[in-house]
Amino acid sequence: MSPAVRASRARAQLTLKEPPTAVGAKPGGVIARLNLQFNPSTLQLGKTTEWRRTPSRMAGESALPEFVGSGPRTLSLDVFLDATARHDDSVERAVETLMKACVPTPTSLGRKKPASPWVRFEWGTARSTSFDGVLSNLSVSYTLFDVDGTPLRATCSLSIEEASVGPAGQNPTSGARTARRTHTVVAGDSLAMLAWREYGDATVWRVIAEANDIDDPIALVPGSEVVVPAVRGGYDGEAS
Repeated sequence: MSPAVRASRARAQLTLKEPPTAVGAKPGGVIARLNLQFNPSTLQLGKTTEWRRTPSRMAGESALPEFVGSGPRTLSLDVFLDATARHDDSVERAVETLMKACVPTPTSLGRKKPASPWVRFEWGTARSTSFDGVLSNLSVSYTLFDVDGTPLRATCSLSIEEASVGPAGQNPTSGARTARRTHTVVAGDSLAMLAWREYGDATVWRVIAEANDIDDPIALVPGSEVVVPAVRGGYDGEAS
């Protein structure tokens, strides 16, 4: 391969941004950017869909599945770090950058709305694997150390879960709510989780609670159906 071709090769990178301040808003400023030393050898992209079936009384028949909704995209990849040529702390600094994506940002804590940074993986012109998301899993394996114990090589396995929000102007706390869908509760569900999936903001779970006359946002009965209102109107950034 010629030097010109090698020089033009696209390099993958991870960008951490401030989380949005409101539903429908875009991520804030860049917190950190990690230019990967080595492009990933494998990218695993996944997406789930949720279906509901009404039980059939006849053994030889089955009801048509009803589409309930689709889950977010998830992207999994391994990031390889190597500092053997430099013998510095670049491996640990890169790991610390990734760790920042697992905790709330100081700015969000100051707003009293704790939220971790939004993460975006970019590699050349690829679109299917480039989206705003949150880091849902991170594990680090140190595989080589200097004589003083400084890590020289590491493999970071991470998963990014899509966290894109709807277009600006949607308000879960005001506007018409005539359009709606239902969600079948499964073990581990909470109103905050449903609000995050539907509106991109877990703090507006009261919208769903009011639509279903629910007092306890955590105690949901698996198998029961919860009405999830659709939303229209302007967003003021605060839950009612």
